[in-house]
Amino acid sequence: MPIIECVPNISEGRRAAVVAAIAQAIEATRGVRLLDRSSDATHNRSVLTMAGEAAPLKAAVLAMFDVAVRQIDLRSHSGEHPRIGAVDVVPFVPIEGVTMADCVSLARETAEAVAARFEIPVFLYEDAASHPSRTNLADIRRGQFEGLAAKLRSPEWVPDFGPARPHPTAGASVIGARMPLIAFNINLNTDRLDVAKKIATRWQPLE
Repeated sequence: MPIIECVPNISEGRRAAVVAAIAQAIEATRGVRLLDRSSDATHNRSVLTMAGEAAPLKAAVLAMFDVAVRQIDLRSHSGEHPRIGAVDVVPFVPIEGVTMADCVSLARETAEAVAARFEIPVFLYEDAASHPSRTNLADIRRGQFEGLAAKLRSPEWVPDFGPARPHPTAGASVIGARMPLIAFNINLNTDRLDVAKKIATRWQPLE
């Protein structure tokens, strides 16, 4: 059976009931298995991991957006992790019996559906990127939610799908396809920002 992994990051890590409702929406989608979920209160962010075939995964992502858009308001959101959306990033990862091209196609179909249903601007990234300047997630997210309206007014940042204006509470979303990612945090025995930045430049940006 073809298996695709999807690892959405949502901008909520403090309200357990909201994260649980989003997880339940995924679990209620036939053909999708929720493998893991973790929340970080300092980042105010949660990461969910699910797997399945293309059509059920698309349905699960739409169900997740339905809850997140209603429950998360970025106007009152704060946290250490950069973000531009209530559902900030949704990567699709080929695991078994599928190609990267399959995941790119799924990313584009899902992005188009999200934009149409929720009137959210959506950018494509990594292997699904429509332009080399949009491959890197950090470049798309630069300026965060607070700078999103100004960014979308720039011709070079017209979204791939959806309106060229932020959703008033849910911002924008980034959807794409990539290979598996291993991410980890490091605690530093210093409060010097220059040291942290020097270390960070030696690693690829995290989601």
